[in-house]
Amino acid sequence: MRRFAPLAAIVLAPVFAAIAVPAVIAQPPASAPGAPDRSRVTAGTYAADPNHTMVVWKLDHLGFSNYTGIFGDVTGTLVLDPADPAAAKVDVTIPIAKVTTASAGLTGHLLRPGKDGAKPDFFGPAAADARFVSTRVVLDDDGDEAKVTGDLTLNGVTRPVTLDVDFHGAGAMGGKQTVGFEAEATIRRSDFGLGFGVPMVGDEVELEIHAAFEKQ
Repeated sequence: MRRFAPLAAIVLAPVFAAIAVPAVIAQPPASAPGAPDRSRVTAGTYAADPNHTMVVWKLDHLGFSNYTGIFGDVTGTLVLDPADPAAAKVDVTIPIAKVTTASAGLTGHLLRPGKDGAKPDFFGPAAADARFVSTRVVLDDDGDEAKVTGDLTLNGVTRPVTLDVDFHGAGAMGGKQTVGFEAEATIRRSDFGLGFGVPMVGDEVELEIHAAFEKQ
Protein backbone atom coordinates (compact mmCIF):
# COMPACT_ATOMS: atom_id res chain seq x y z
CA MET A 1 0.00 0.00 0.00
CA ARG A 2 2.93 2.39 0.58
CA ARG A 3 3.68 2.74 -3.16
CA PHE A 4 0.44 4.69 -3.51
CA ALA A 5 1.41 7.30 -0.90
CA PRO A 6 3.30 9.65 -3.28
CA LEU A 7 0.43 9.55 -5.79
CA ALA A 8 -2.10 10.26 -3.07
CA ALA A 9 -0.06 13.19 -1.85
CA ILE A 10 0.08 14.69 -5.36
CA VAL A 11 -3.68 14.25 -5.90
CA LEU A 12 -4.78 15.49 -2.47
CA ALA A 13 -2.32 18.36 -2.07
CA PRO A 14 -4.53 20.90 -3.92
CA VAL A 15 -7.52 19.83 -1.79
CA PHE A 16 -5.64 20.33 1.46
CA ALA A 17 -4.35 23.67 0.19
CA ALA A 18 -7.86 24.83 -0.70
CA ILE A 19 -9.02 23.97 2.82
CA ALA A 20 -6.02 25.40 4.61
CA VAL A 21 -5.89 28.80 2.90
CA PRO A 22 -9.43 29.93 3.89
CA ALA A 23 -8.80 28.58 7.40
CA VAL A 24 -5.74 30.82 7.73
CA ILE A 25 -7.58 33.81 6.29
CA ALA A 26 -10.52 33.24 8.64
CA GLN A 27 -8.40 33.18 11.77
CA PRO A 28 -10.20 35.02 14.59
CA PRO A 29 -8.76 38.31 15.89
CA ALA A 30 -6.12 38.12 18.58
CA SER A 31 -8.48 39.65 21.15
CA ALA A 32 -12.19 40.20 21.62
CA PRO A 33 -13.54 43.48 20.17
CA GLY A 34 -15.23 44.39 23.45
CA ALA A 35 -13.40 45.23 26.66
CA PRO A 36 -14.35 46.53 30.14
CA ASP A 37 -12.85 49.91 29.32
CA ARG A 38 -15.26 52.79 29.90
CA SER A 39 -13.15 55.10 27.72
CA ARG A 40 -14.47 53.15 24.72
CA VAL A 41 -18.05 54.24 25.38
CA THR A 42 -19.30 57.00 23.10
CA ALA A 43 -22.37 59.18 23.55
CA GLY A 44 -25.50 58.54 21.54
CA THR A 45 -28.62 56.48 21.13
CA TYR A 46 -28.19 52.72 21.09
CA ALA A 47 -30.59 49.96 20.06
CA ALA A 48 -30.83 46.65 21.88
CA ASP A 49 -29.21 43.83 19.94
CA PRO A 50 -32.00 41.20 20.03
CA ASN A 51 -29.55 38.41 19.20
CA HIS A 52 -27.37 39.10 22.23
CA THR A 53 -29.83 40.46 24.80
CA MET A 54 -31.81 38.16 27.06
CA VAL A 55 -33.55 37.91 30.41
CA VAL A 56 -32.89 34.68 32.30
CA TRP A 57 -35.36 33.91 35.08
CA LYS A 58 -35.32 31.39 37.92
CA LEU A 59 -37.70 30.39 40.71
CA ASP A 60 -37.94 27.58 43.21
CA HIS A 61 -40.00 24.49 42.40
CA LEU A 62 -41.34 22.66 45.45
CA GLY A 63 -38.04 23.12 47.30
CA PHE A 64 -36.33 20.49 45.15
CA SER A 65 -35.00 22.40 42.14
CA ASN A 66 -35.36 25.60 40.18
CA TYR A 67 -37.49 26.34 37.16
CA THR A 68 -35.39 28.32 34.68
CA GLY A 69 -36.27 30.02 31.40
CA ILE A 70 -35.22 32.73 29.00
CA PHE A 71 -36.88 35.67 27.32
CA GLY A 72 -34.99 36.62 24.16
CA ASP A 73 -35.49 38.87 21.12
CA VAL A 74 -35.45 41.91 23.41
CA THR A 75 -35.80 45.26 21.64
CA GLY A 76 -35.54 48.86 22.76
CA THR A 77 -33.22 51.81 23.18
CA LEU A 78 -30.52 53.14 25.46
CA VAL A 79 -29.57 56.81 25.50
CA LEU A 80 -26.12 57.14 26.99
CA ASP A 81 -23.52 59.86 27.55
CA PRO A 82 -20.29 58.81 29.30
CA ALA A 83 -19.89 62.42 30.51
CA ASP A 84 -23.18 62.11 32.40
CA PRO A 85 -23.97 58.39 32.91
CA ALA A 86 -26.56 59.12 35.60
CA ALA A 87 -28.71 60.71 32.89
CA ALA A 88 -28.90 57.46 30.92
CA LYS A 89 -32.33 56.31 29.78
CA VAL A 90 -33.32 52.78 28.86
CA ASP A 91 -36.61 51.58 27.38
CA VAL A 92 -36.81 47.90 26.43
CA THR A 93 -39.57 45.51 25.41
CA ILE A 94 -39.51 41.79 26.22
CA PRO A 95 -41.70 39.44 24.12
CA ILE A 96 -43.22 37.19 26.78
CA ALA A 97 -44.90 34.98 24.17
CA LYS A 98 -41.44 33.85 23.00
CA VAL A 99 -40.49 32.41 26.39
CA THR A 100 -38.08 29.47 26.16
CA THR A 101 -37.55 26.69 28.71
CA ALA A 102 -35.91 23.27 28.64
CA SER A 103 -39.31 21.62 29.14
CA ALA A 104 -42.01 21.61 26.47
CA GLY A 105 -44.53 20.92 29.23
CA LEU A 106 -43.47 23.97 31.24
CA THR A 107 -43.44 26.24 28.20
CA GLY A 108 -46.87 24.97 27.23
CA HIS A 109 -48.22 25.60 30.72
CA LEU A 110 -46.88 29.17 30.76
CA LEU A 111 -48.73 29.93 27.52
CA ARG A 112 -51.78 27.71 28.04
CA PRO A 113 -55.26 29.26 28.06
CA GLY A 114 -57.37 29.02 31.17
CA LYS A 115 -59.64 26.03 31.57
CA ASP A 116 -63.31 26.50 30.69
CA GLY A 117 -62.84 30.19 30.02
CA ALA A 118 -61.09 30.87 33.32
CA LYS A 119 -58.03 33.07 33.70
CA PRO A 120 -54.77 31.39 32.56
CA ASP A 121 -52.47 30.09 35.28
CA PHE A 122 -49.63 32.20 33.88
CA PHE A 123 -49.29 34.29 30.70
CA GLY A 124 -51.80 32.55 28.45
CA PRO A 125 -51.78 32.22 24.64
CA ALA A 126 -52.04 35.97 23.99
CA ALA A 127 -49.23 37.05 26.29
CA ALA A 128 -48.59 40.79 26.13
CA ASP A 129 -45.03 42.05 25.85
CA ALA A 130 -43.33 43.22 29.03
CA ARG A 131 -41.66 46.63 29.12
CA PHE A 132 -39.07 48.27 31.37
CA VAL A 133 -38.65 52.06 31.31
CA SER A 134 -35.97 53.55 33.54
CA THR A 135 -36.77 56.46 35.84
CA ARG A 136 -33.53 56.86 37.83
CA VAL A 137 -29.85 55.86 37.59
CA VAL A 138 -27.53 55.96 40.61
CA LEU A 139 -23.86 55.09 40.07
CA ASP A 140 -21.39 53.77 42.61
CA ASP A 141 -18.16 55.64 43.36
CA ASP A 142 -16.05 54.06 40.60
CA GLY A 143 -18.79 54.24 37.97
CA ASP A 144 -18.68 50.57 37.00
CA GLU A 145 -21.89 49.62 38.79
CA ALA A 146 -25.26 51.31 39.04
CA LYS A 147 -28.73 50.88 40.44
CA VAL A 148 -31.24 51.50 37.68
CA THR A 149 -34.81 51.96 38.88
CA GLY A 150 -37.69 51.88 36.46
CA ASP A 151 -41.26 50.85 35.82
CA LEU A 152 -41.74 47.22 34.80
CA THR A 153 -45.01 46.40 33.08
CA LEU A 154 -45.68 42.67 33.10
CA ASN A 155 -48.96 40.83 32.58
CA GLY A 156 -50.73 44.19 32.39
CA VAL A 157 -49.44 45.33 35.81
CA THR A 158 -46.84 48.06 36.36
CA ARG A 159 -44.52 48.04 39.38
CA PRO A 160 -41.23 49.78 40.22
CA VAL A 161 -38.18 47.53 39.95
CA THR A 162 -34.52 48.26 40.69
CA LEU A 163 -31.78 46.55 38.69
CA ASP A 164 -28.21 46.09 39.95
CA VAL A 165 -26.25 46.81 36.78
CA ASP A 166 -22.60 46.09 35.94
CA PHE A 167 -20.79 47.52 32.93
CA HIS A 168 -19.48 44.57 30.90
CA GLY A 169 -17.70 46.04 27.91
CA ALA A 170 -17.57 48.38 24.94
CA GLY A 171 -16.01 48.43 21.50
CA ALA A 172 -16.81 47.95 17.83
CA MET A 173 -18.67 44.87 16.65
CA GLY A 174 -19.57 44.39 13.01
CA GLY A 175 -18.70 48.02 12.33
CA LYS A 176 -21.01 49.33 15.04
CA GLN A 177 -20.09 50.79 18.40
CA THR A 178 -21.48 48.42 21.02
CA VAL A 179 -21.87 48.51 24.79
CA GLY A 180 -22.75 45.61 27.06
CA PHE A 181 -24.15 45.29 30.56
CA GLU A 182 -25.20 42.63 33.04
CA ALA A 183 -27.94 43.16 35.59
CA GLU A 184 -29.75 41.34 38.36
CA ALA A 185 -33.05 41.87 40.15
CA THR A 186 -35.62 39.94 42.15
CA ILE A 187 -39.35 40.41 41.71
CA ARG A 188 -42.44 38.76 43.19
CA ARG A 189 -44.56 37.27 40.46
CA SER A 190 -47.68 37.59 42.58
CA ASP A 191 -47.22 41.39 42.39
CA PHE A 192 -47.92 41.05 38.68
CA GLY A 193 -50.97 38.79 38.94
CA LEU A 194 -48.95 35.61 38.34
CA GLY A 195 -49.34 33.94 41.72
CA PHE A 196 -50.43 30.48 40.55
CA GLY A 197 -48.87 27.75 42.71
CA VAL A 198 -47.54 30.06 45.45
CA PRO A 199 -46.15 29.07 47.95
CA MET A 200 -45.48 25.54 46.65
CA VAL A 201 -43.81 27.11 43.65
CA GLY A 202 -41.71 30.10 44.62
CA ASP A 203 -43.06 33.62 44.47
CA GLU A 204 -39.66 35.29 44.19
CA VAL A 205 -38.25 35.28 40.66
CA GLU A 206 -34.56 35.97 40.17
CA LEU A 207 -33.76 37.85 36.99
CA GLU A 208 -30.36 37.79 35.31
CA ILE A 209 -30.07 40.14 32.35
CA HIS A 210 -27.42 40.14 29.64
CA ALA A 211 -27.72 43.12 27.31
CA ALA A 212 -25.85 44.42 24.30
CA PHE A 213 -26.71 47.73 22.62
CA GLU A 214 -25.53 48.95 19.20
CA LYS A 215 -25.10 52.63 18.45
CA GLN A 216 -27.49 54.03 15.86
